[in-house]
Formats: sequence, C-alpha cells, structure tokens
Amino acid sequence: MSPEYVEAVFVVLVISTVAAWAMVGLIWLIQLVHYPMLALYSEGLPQTAAVDHARRITPVVGPFMAAEGVTALALMANPPDGVGWLAMWIAAALLGAALLSTIIFSVPQHTALSQGHDPAVAKKLIDTNWCRTIAWTARALVLTYAVIAAGT
Repeated sequence: MSPEYVEAVFVVLVISTVAAWAMVGLIWLIQLVHYPMLALYSEGLPQTAAVDHARRITPVVGPFMAAEGVTALALMANPPDGVGWLAMWIAAALLGAALLSTIIFSVPQHTALSQGHDPAVAKKLIDTNWCRTIAWTARALVLTYAVIAAGT
C-alpha cells in the first residue's frame, strides 16, 4: 500500500475516534445531567420539553453520528495497518448497539414523554440509556487503542 493510502486510512481512524469521544462526552452529559433534568422538568410542560429536546439535540449529535457511521463502514472495509479487522468490527458493533438502543429504547420513551409526563417512563429512559452510554464509551476506547496501534 502506498504511504498516502496508509495516511488516508489513519486520518479516517482519527476522525472516527474524535467523533466517538465527542459522543462519549455528550452521552455522559445526557445520562447524568440532561435526562434527570428532563425527568423532573417535563412534568410542567411535557410536550414542550420533549419537542425542544429533539429539536436541540439533533443538530448537536447528528454530525458526529454521521461521521461515525461513514467512518465505521470505511474502517471495516479497510482496517488501518497495525490494527486487526476484529477491532474495527467490534467498534462498528458497539456503534450498532448504541444506535439500536436509541431506536428500541430512547425513541419510544421520548415519544411517550411528549404525550404526557410519566415518572416511570422518565426512569426507564434514564435506566435504558446506560446501554448507549456504555456502548459509546467502549467504542471510543477500542478506537483509541486502534489509533495507538496504527500509530506505532
């Protein structure tokens, strides 16, 4: 492989890692600060809280999630030198777990909260969000390992 190709793959890996760490910061903030506040404050204006959350969070997480999706596919097809294909597939599977958890757990809970405040639904949103929090954290750690392995 040409040095340019190896460098391009490494750049894709770095972009993927930066996006993953950005999502780690965001998901921990959501888990520890935002969702508990949403659970408390949505009682007064449940529809407003849920709609505002979706409207405000999408432009923040959207670019990082898009970058993660594209780079995950690219890295599965072309793992960096010094990094086994398994690490890239594990990182992609962790992204898949986070996204699947979003679809299966988070979206339905947000929808339910937008229809009316329900402490049980709010608690379920917080409890099930741990799946995403752990998956994104583990993904970022795997990608950090890959950056180190590819850079040596």
